[in-house]
Amino acid sequence: MAMEYFAGVSDALRLTFVQVMIMANLSIGIFIIGMYINIKKWGMGSTGYGQAPSKSILAFPKMLMYQMSEHAHVHNQSILETFVLDIVFQRRILRRSPLRWFMHFTIFVGWMVLFVMSLAMFLVEMIHMVTAKMGIHGLPEFLDPEIFREILAVPNDIFSYILLVGIIIAIYRRLFVAKAREATIAYDSVLLIGLTVITVSGFIADGIRTGRFWGLDMPVEWAPPASLFHVIISLLFCIAYIPFSKYIHMIAIPLALLANKGGE
Repeated sequence: MAMEYFAGVSDALRLTFVQVMIMANLSIGIFIIGMYINIKKWGMGSTGYGQAPSKSILAFPKMLMYQMSEHAHVHNQSILETFVLDIVFQRRILRRSPLRWFMHFTIFVGWMVLFVMSLAMFLVEMIHMVTAKMGIHGLPEFLDPEIFREILAVPNDIFSYILLVGIIIAIYRRLFVAKAREATIAYDSVLLIGLTVITVSGFIADGIRTGRFWGLDMPVEWAPPASLFHVIISLLFCIAYIPFSKYIHMIAIPLALLANKGGE
């Protein structure tokens, strides 16, 4: 049963499925609070010449929609073109450095797809838990957590390796490319180390559970604590921490590109 998959390193540190779900909801709550703070901060400026700064949480969304709907001062490409070429395919980075683009693209695609699949798994687990408590039956077969996990197994492997490739390139650039190494600050290192730990711990936890080489021949009994470690650090680092870290640029930059209609 999926409910039994999360355990702990000992009886004293054991966590139940429900406790992990509570932790997930808390992480999402922290993320929402952080985004509220950022959006309110982004909207603190004046909305017009000679006007007082706005204090409304709606100021930034309104300004963003206005910028996206009006004729831009410099660029006038469509929102769809901006989204596909500038945000998804990141052509602005590609024109500067193909290697840096490939690194950013693999990390972006790997992380975002894995995030969406994790969110989908979380929702399926929540649906299963709620319907079981309410005595509801007859849900589609794919909404069974074990079946849904198997459905995601192959794409999870593919995009995990895509993310790993991007991380390896990032580490290589920070260590061996002089320009990137000189520009690296401690903040960058913390983010890269955190992302590396999350990715590698995910491979190890899955390897122990499935018996593949990533498990490093560890006993299968270690699978629950390994999975628990991966889940907790992922919730804290990849969800709760984003609005308070440099990774907020994953949200801020696309919004800026949409507001400026690209920039190419």
